[in-house]
Amino acid sequence: MPAETHTSQGPLDRDGVLDLVREQMADILEIDPSTINEGSSFQEDLDADSLALIELVEALEEELSERSVGFRIDDEDLEDLKTIRDAVDYVYAKLEAG
Repeated sequence: MPAETHTSQGPLDRDGVLDLVREQMADILEIDPSTINEGSSFQEDLDADSLALIELVEALEEELSERSVGFRIDDEDLEDLKTIRDAVDYVYAKLEAG
């Protein structure tokens, strides 16, 4: 089963969110997902520019909108997301809030 089809499963736990963020970021940056960890900084460690972050947001919104109706990452919250951990915590909290 391809990774893209996992949206039909139940709610994501925090590890599932981490895997999703890692997979999406690796795909966008064309790097090995195993090189991305929670402490990775988008800019310093992954050399991700603002366009890469926007692509990540769009990919996450598309993946997660099927699990959580109307799932959105607010533009003003983007500046607070500096690391993979920040993104995972943010997404997981939004999913938990429903």
